[in-house]
Amino acid sequence: MPSSSPLAPSASFPPVIPRRVAVIGAGAGGLAAARELRREGHRVVVFERGGSVGGTWVYTSAVESDPLGLDPARKVVHSSLYDSLRTNLPRESMGFLDYPFVSRHRRGDGGGGGGEGDPRRFPGRREVLRYLEDFARDFDLYRLVRFWTEVGQVEREDDGRWAVRSRRVSGGDGGEESEVYDAVVICNGHFTEPRVAEIPGVDAWPGKQMHSHNYRVPEPFIDQVVVIIGSSASAHDISRDISSFAKEVHIASRSASDGTPTKLPGYGNVWLHSMVESAHEDGHVVFQDGSSVHVDVIMHCTGYRYHFPFLETNGIVNVDDNRVGPLYKHIFPPELAPCLSFIGIPWKVIPFPMFELQSKWVAGVLSGRIALPTQEEMMEDVKAFYLQMEVAGWPKRYTHNFSGLQFEYNDWLAHECGYPPMEGWRKQMYAATTANKIALPESYRDEWNDDHLVAEADRDFQKFL
Repeated sequence: MPSSSPLAPSASFPPVIPRRVAVIGAGAGGLAAARELRREGHRVVVFERGGSVGGTWVYTSAVESDPLGLDPARKVVHSSLYDSLRTNLPRESMGFLDYPFVSRHRRGDGGGGGGEGDPRRFPGRREVLRYLEDFARDFDLYRLVRFWTEVGQVEREDDGRWAVRSRRVSGGDGGEESEVYDAVVICNGHFTEPRVAEIPGVDAWPGKQMHSHNYRVPEPFIDQVVVIIGSSASAHDISRDISSFAKEVHIASRSASDGTPTKLPGYGNVWLHSMVESAHEDGHVVFQDGSSVHVDVIMHCTGYRYHFPFLETNGIVNVDDNRVGPLYKHIFPPELAPCLSFIGIPWKVIPFPMFELQSKWVAGVLSGRIALPTQEEMMEDVKAFYLQMEVAGWPKRYTHNFSGLQFEYNDWLAHECGYPPMEGWRKQMYAATTANKIALPESYRDEWNDDHLVAEADRDFQKFL
């Protein structure tokens, strides 16, 4: 088992103050948090309502009984993975900083099972889950996780500690348990609670609506006319996935022009439209470009909402138009810092390395090794960021959209923790992949021109393998 990281802090620090910390969620963020908290000397318990690590990377064929996934009373499925999913980032850039996402053979894996895996540079979902399982095994994190345990409430006590109420959802009597922790780190992900587009007239429209949260395989769409709303990675992938079975696929996107609908190059039955304008009782859907189609299914590939139904802060932390706030550096609520924190809130990022750096910071702050600004200073920083967004015309719902911000943010976190900036090759590889997606949208996962960066990453990985 790897016991330490060659990425050591650049300075020595006084002894840490160990705390009892609850981590909510055993996905990539929760695993990163558990490892860094334990490295810092804290006593960690990870609550996971499922039966395995991996979070959003745990595939299930099950879907919600509510196709839109909006009814909380029927919310039983966490994962939003579809069967054919491949990563849209190359594996070299995806991995944790000191645990390269290389093939299992190269990591010297002799006992994890699962065969040779998927060696592709942009692998499928199974390979990512195997990587996270190997990470949890190699750093002995499984023993920290309480599987099949759902957190029902997290609330601050009068003495500043946190009461965590949980219950066993499988293999137990279902009774609740209440425990007190010095700190809580929330890592429950944000790919479970769907957001849907508002469509005038859709309540009278006779077809089926669903969210991509409930998409798994393309066969159910055979001979159907499907509208896909969205321009995200899931809209791109799912539209291509179902095109071999559906009669027609119509992609409605804000990024499309308002001109005449165009056929997607290389596909005989996929059209690109501007956004949906309205839906009608006769089954037709009208687009802003003036075209209309008789449609069987509308699939919303429109993203997700942040959702913390278990968290009680008396209004200190809230979610408003998908802004979780106020959060200092998207992690600490100033009034509740450092004993409440969030890992993994930003999006449009390379997630695993960011989770790792956020977790290092949280762990160091909790131990007293790293100092936070005062509550007032943190709140002023949050307000300044909100004002900067407002001046730039950035909508509130994009508060945590880190497109163009992630590397400055990651390097700031690394500096706070006494670590070097993120590797240059990783930043360049992200930029190269982004450009390649635009140039080769249908084949960027299998054609690229940044082999020199792959070679540089491989040289860097040698000290960890």
